[in-house]
Amino acid sequence: MSVDSSVSKEVKPESVLLCPLGTTAAPEQKLLCIFGTGDLGRSLGQRLLQCGYRVMYGSRRPNSCGPLPRGTKAMNHEAAAMSAALVFVCVHRENYDFLEALASQLNGKVLVDVSNNLKKNLYPESNAEYLQRLIPGAHVVKAFNTLSAWSLQNGPSDANRQVYLCGNSVQAKQAVEEMATKLGFAALDKGSLSAAGELEDFPLQLFPEWRLPLRVAVGLTAFFFFYLLMRDVVYTYVEQGKDISFRIMVSLANKVFPIVSLIMLALCYLPGVIAAFLQLYRGTKYRRFPDWLDRWMLCRKQLGLIALGFAFLHVLYTLIIPIRYYVRFRITASTISQIRENRTSVFDTTKAWRADSYYSMGILGFGLYVLLGISSLPSVSNALSWREFSFIQSKLGYLTVFFCTFHTYLYGWDKFLRPYSYKWFTPPGYLLSLVVPSVLIVLKLLLLLPCVDRSLTRIRQGWERTDPEDGSVKALLT
Repeated sequence: MSVDSSVSKEVKPESVLLCPLGTTAAPEQKLLCIFGTGDLGRSLGQRLLQCGYRVMYGSRRPNSCGPLPRGTKAMNHEAAAMSAALVFVCVHRENYDFLEALASQLNGKVLVDVSNNLKKNLYPESNAEYLQRLIPGAHVVKAFNTLSAWSLQNGPSDANRQVYLCGNSVQAKQAVEEMATKLGFAALDKGSLSAAGELEDFPLQLFPEWRLPLRVAVGLTAFFFFYLLMRDVVYTYVEQGKDISFRIMVSLANKVFPIVSLIMLALCYLPGVIAAFLQLYRGTKYRRFPDWLDRWMLCRKQLGLIALGFAFLHVLYTLIIPIRYYVRFRITASTISQIRENRTSVFDTTKAWRADSYYSMGILGFGLYVLLGISSLPSVSNALSWREFSFIQSKLGYLTVFFCTFHTYLYGWDKFLRPYSYKWFTPPGYLLSLVVPSVLIVLKLLLLLPCVDRSLTRIRQGWERTDPEDGSVKALLT
């Protein structure tokens, strides 16, 4: 026992070696090079420094290239190229000529091309492919061109997290992907360098998913504005000699906005109903929809958000009605007229019910409208399960259409029976706005019939209609 204890006493101090924290060797930071000291180059360098990299700038004027992030320095292109194995090319394509003289220094290194063009098809080949042709010995990777200087300064929490990259070298792409991940971004490999042209076109796209909805919104707004202008303002001036052009700014606009909002809301849900009837007609869900229907369904979110914007305008314009000069003048004139004639208006319970119901349906519809818009935000929709998201966007969405449509019916009430409503033999604008949502509601009610709903549910679960040629039922696809 004494021998064992003596051994343990001798071994124990040597088995546990504690070193001061300050004496441990820190891992060497990787050195990266950036060609270009513009806004993007400085922002990229600052972001790299924050994530633990060392940064060296290459400039044609290293002594007068402007303020650089603290902790970096600038050298001429040749010296900077020799110092790092990975080089960011943050210069325009027109200035790539100096790189040919550096071909020997850049041979075998990774060149990250972050350039973009001013417009599409400006050159016969992409900038990255052109750079690869200038320096065939380098490994060119197209990346970071879809991020702005502002995005790099604020980090991925305030900007797009996606970094697209492409290149011919797998090792080079892995190095860039590892660096992008360390910067806090999510890298997505788009394949070989031939995809660089597609990546360079990304920043040049102007609301690609919003083009069709915006065109629909502009078209509907223009049509109903001029339609109501002719019916309300021009008709009154021609037939009665009254100038009510002042009503264009508020009254006419407050008729156009709800009309466009209701139609676009119905157009948001109509393609889903059309797709359901198409599946019932075909007896299968495995046949592709027509291209026009696919395109229509892909822009439903944008249609709904634009419709919500018009609904907001309608609410704001409605709130200012009591403070308008025209309305206050009419109320004052009516009150004075009743006093002079010594008469009072009789309270109409029917009108009171109609007015309260009209406003109530509008409030409920707008409240659900806002709920749909909030749930479509990525930060909110990502927190919802698929069943929750589907319930809000589908079930509550159709309920929103119903409330808004009923709100419009209450607004019109029995006006469609009065001959003076059809000025120059044209129907009122609210009647035209009810066509699409009314058709949508009728078609949706048909789909809710038990026999129809049962067949549609079976089709969407994989059932296919019997083939009449051989009389056999097709196998279920799961």
